[in-house]
Amino acid sequence: MTHKDTLPLTSTHWGTYRARVSNGKVQELYGFEADADPSPIGRGILDVQDGPTRIDSPMVRASWLEGGPGSHTDRRGTDPFVAVSWNEANQLVANELARVKGAFGNQAIFGGSYGWASAGRFHHAQSQLHRFLNCIGGYTRSKHTYSFAAAEAMIPHVLGSYRAFLDTCTSWDVIRDSTDLLVCFGGIPLKNGQICQGGTGRHIQREGLLAAHAAGVRFVNISPIRSDLLEDLGGDWLAPVPNTDVAIMLALAHTLHIEGLCDRDFLDRYTTGFERFLPYLLGQTDGVPKTADWAAAISEIPAETLRELARRMAAGRTMISVSWSLTRQDHGEQPFWAAITLAAMLGQIGLPGGGFGFGYSATNHIGGQFTVLPGAAFPQARNMMESFIPVARISDMLLHPGAPFDFDGARYSYPDIRLVWWAGGNPFHHHQDLNRMMQAWARPETIIVNEWCWNALAKRADIVLPCTIPLERQDIALTPRDPFMIAMSKLIEPYGQARDDFDIFAGIAKEMGVVDAFTDGRSAEEWQRWIYDETRERARAVAIEMPDYAQFRQDGWFKVDPPAEPTIMLRDFRADPSAHPLATPSGKIEIYSETVASFGYEDCPGHPTWMQPYEWLGEGDGRHPLHLISNQPETKLHSQLDHGSHSRAAKIAGREPIHIHPHDAAARGLANGDIVRVWNDRGACLAGVRIDDSIRAGVVQMSTGAWYDPANPSKPGSLCKHGNPNVLTRDKGTSRLGQGPTAHSCLVEIARFEGTAPPVTAHEPPVILRPASSA
Repeated sequence: MTHKDTLPLTSTHWGTYRARVSNGKVQELYGFEADADPSPIGRGILDVQDGPTRIDSPMVRASWLEGGPGSHTDRRGTDPFVAVSWNEANQLVANELARVKGAFGNQAIFGGSYGWASAGRFHHAQSQLHRFLNCIGGYTRSKHTYSFAAAEAMIPHVLGSYRAFLDTCTSWDVIRDSTDLLVCFGGIPLKNGQICQGGTGRHIQREGLLAAHAAGVRFVNISPIRSDLLEDLGGDWLAPVPNTDVAIMLALAHTLHIEGLCDRDFLDRYTTGFERFLPYLLGQTDGVPKTADWAAAISEIPAETLRELARRMAAGRTMISVSWSLTRQDHGEQPFWAAITLAAMLGQIGLPGGGFGFGYSATNHIGGQFTVLPGAAFPQARNMMESFIPVARISDMLLHPGAPFDFDGARYSYPDIRLVWWAGGNPFHHHQDLNRMMQAWARPETIIVNEWCWNALAKRADIVLPCTIPLERQDIALTPRDPFMIAMSKLIEPYGQARDDFDIFAGIAKEMGVVDAFTDGRSAEEWQRWIYDETRERARAVAIEMPDYAQFRQDGWFKVDPPAEPTIMLRDFRADPSAHPLATPSGKIEIYSETVASFGYEDCPGHPTWMQPYEWLGEGDGRHPLHLISNQPETKLHSQLDHGSHSRAAKIAGREPIHIHPHDAAARGLANGDIVRVWNDRGACLAGVRIDDSIRAGVVQMSTGAWYDPANPSKPGSLCKHGNPNVLTRDKGTSRLGQGPTAHSCLVEIARFEGTAPPVTAHEPPVILRPASSA
């Protein structure tokens, strides 16, 4: 054991670290000794744990404080803020909640608060907010996630569940020992595998990939970006036109069928509906056989390459990985359904090393060989409100209260929202068409946020409640997605007047007379002990032994032993489909779904189908010829720590890089480091050029996460100086079934920015007025 191994621990979504603390600050974060591949993202917090971007006291937008709810909502993002005391903030919030509840009902409160927040089982911002809102009667919620909303709605109709199989993908150990060919639609990007929701003790994705390669597994990367697969693997790179994965999968399926490579015995025993799908595949229903030549014209992958790939897949044990990003395109329900159908035709589902997996390296836990710990969580209580929206329809909800919307076979109406409360997320990062969202953002009468730094959300709120960061509070890193449990230490004191979310809500609950219901008579420490003891009791019931709470705190961490049997998705179903049926109407894999077909959605038929993205329509004039891929960033989690040193070091002149193929750069007279304007009819932003031959010609790539920074915050459609690609993406649901986001169906043009580029102000705080009483 080294000296570093005795330092206190903290945990984040991007890893666990030992902390060196002195002079009231965390001076350094060292990778956890059990982690051979720690993420460098963690150190990004060191230079922003204090300073001008921290929010040091409760803040109220000046116009709201002077004029009350609904005052000058168009000034959100430009108004100064007034510092107030916690007593005043608690009274303002409590009174506003009482007003909205009394006049409009609890359904007028939107508390979806989507976002990853921070690691820690107790101090989970969204859980704290939801418990508090449920204590006062409930709220309008959101359903599903931006990561893969289309799959969350679609795959239960195909497999009976999505989450059950997401967390039980065949392990890397099994792939290493049994797979011959790993076909990666959307690649297997290691940068995404730095992250695991709830925390991680040891990164496994690089190790898993390299071990599989060393064992002889061959890789095929089907992505417009070559670096979506580790170069050391020597994989084949097929660079299709974006959004054409389904066409490719259908062509592979067509080749398997016409060349007699399809496993009909598997289809007959384990699936239903293939005979309804086959006429479409052969072109008997629409006059268009889904041949390799047909797909080649759409994807620009040569027909013979597709035919040969189908033969390779049938010749050995093949695993098909589908990136979560494939769901975030128009008709995003289709890629996963088509991949499952393709795997079913190969007949290897449930066998070691065969079948399909949902997003290897999308997060660190996919492909892990770990025992799922039955962890307890902070109880959220019951939400008495039935109103909800699909997670990516927030602008629609705010702009069109009372309007109908379709979702997963039913029709609903958008509620009339008067108050929005966000804790632990940032819609100005993850939502599409931010210029449209800015119009929607002016509709609510009051917006409250719990936030630790002056990001785009905090600047556009009415009431800002300053919260602590994980370094400033004790917690437990505990997640069913990782075998490590970490005793997170409180390393430093809270900044300024910042409070943890539990204390924030307890203070407001006291004002509203529900403090006993919210706290249940427990302190934060007592709740953490309850969570641990409850988890320990559940673990004992499934033969998992854990140390007692005092010993856990003393030791600092605990690891659950791996399962005795290897993790193979759908192994039990394959062994005996009668004894282990799926939770579908047929108990089988549904290649054709009678349920989905009965919905009558023209944009989501009853079987996997290729449909042209809406974004392509009307683009025949070629004004926006480049496909924009706005994928996950390498230097941060979403927009978290965008202002930290690690993220800033990767920017070009302070702006987000945009990767462009040399041919496309030459055609526009661009050089490395140029500042360019990126635009379409929805908006425009600036970016820094990075010429890159590992990206397909006709495609540009700019990661999400740059804090939204309009040149004129009071003018709709203003240029984002910093490089947030969501000023360009379309705010449209994937289909009437899933209503997921469609960020990856986006066309743009770029040109060198002429003149002096405006300075980036994304990381600067707003004007703050400090009355003498709060100074």
